[in-house]
Amino acid sequence: MKLTAVFVAAPEGGYTAFIEEIPGAISEGDSIDEARENLADALRMVLECNGELARKTEPTTAVREVFELAAM
Repeated sequence: MKLTAVFVAAPEGGYTAFIEEIPGAISEGDSIDEARENLADALRMVLECNGELARKTEPTTAVREVFELAAM
């Protein structure tokens, strides 16, 4: 699976970055490379947080498994 990272130059310098397909995966950095590294951390945190929230609200009878999405 591939996602789209978007980097926008900030007027004050540096870049704002976000993952187009994942709301909430947003970060920034002084360079595109730094913004990319920070964005990877932000994406990991969003996915981890979403998983924790799901586990707190899912019924005890829920079936969990690893899910892989083939490239489109």
